[in-house]
This record gives sequence, structure tokens and C-alpha cells, in this order.
Amino acid sequence: MKIYGYARVSSTDQNLDRQLDSLTSFGVEPNNIFKDKVSGKNFDRDGYLKMIAALRKGDLLVITDIDRLGRNYDMIITEWVKITKHIGADIVVLGMPLLDTRSQVGSLAGRLLGDIVLQLLSYVAQKERENIHRRQSEGIAAAKKRGVVFGRPSVKTPENFDKIATAYLDRKLSLTKAAALARMNRSTFYRRSKAALIL
Repeated sequence: MKIYGYARVSSTDQNLDRQLDSLTSFGVEPNNIFKDKVSGKNFDRDGYLKMIAALRKGDLLVITDIDRLGRNYDMIITEWVKITKHIGADIVVLGMPLLDTRSQVGSLAGRLLGDIVLQLLSYVAQKERENIHRRQSEGIAAAKKRGVVFGRPSVKTPENFDKIATAYLDRKLSLTKAAALARMNRSTFYRRSKAALIL
């Protein structure tokens, strides 16, 4: 039997240290921990795919939280069944001691309890994500209603823009000089001068 760990955060600027510390404290060897810094929206994740390929019957997978497997209810349940039923490996979820398939061997009541807890937690995790998105959308809508403008402020086009753009397009001014005269960055000036040419 081998013990593997899987750790995931949703973006490259997030830190895996807390999960890695928990996994190694449990007894997972560092070289047996698979890692991803990518969204859990699908399973196109290098670390996850390598972990699934490595798992064998009787092995143990350790994760810190149930949502490390996936982002929504269906994904979590599907992966749980794949790992525990099809591959035949055990799973320990450190953040939820009831989700430890090792204690369910030979116990119908234990398996039933584990399945119920898994489905409940997966559902709660998905509902919480949905609530977060809903609150974000409501907050953005309310802010827009109050006149809050999102994104970068638009750069005003100076009155003499046509003259500067013409001089640039006629190669009488460099892009750097023309952009400075128009008080724009080079890419904005270039884009607007080309749009003026098309018009």
C-alpha cells in the first residue's frame, strides 16, 4: 500500500503550504504529493491526472478538504466513486474525519454514513460557491446602480488628436512622440490612430 496526497489551489498566486504541511503531518512523503495550481472546474489538471494514474487498489489518498476533488456536487461524487469503487483505493479527508473510507471496510452502516456525509458536504460546498457568485453579482449590480464604474477609466481623446494621428500616420512623428503629445500610452494611441485611419 502506498500513501498519496493531493493538494490544489485555484491560481498560481495562492499558496499550497498549509495543505502540504497537513499532508506531511499525516505521514505522506513529500515526493508522493501531487500538486496543482489551477481551477477545479474540470479534471484537465496535470497533478490530478498523474495522481489518478498512480493510484492502485489498496492505496490511500489523503486530501485536506473535499472540494480539492472538484468544484461541484456531481464532480466530487463522480471522482469519489472512481477512486473508492473503481480503483479500490481509500480516501481520508483531513478536514472531515467522518470521510475516512478505511473505517468503513466490512461495515455497511459505516459505508452508508460515509456516503451520506459525502453527498451532504458536496452539496453544501456547491451551494456555498453558488451563494458567493450570487452575492458577487448582486454587489456588482448594486454598485453599478449607484454609479460605480468598473474597469480602467477610459482615456479621453484630445481635441488635436486627428492632427497628431495624421502626423504619425504620415511618419512625421514617432509612435512614442505622438503618444506623448496625445497624453496616451503607446498601445492606446496606436489602436485609436489605426481606427481613425479606417474611418
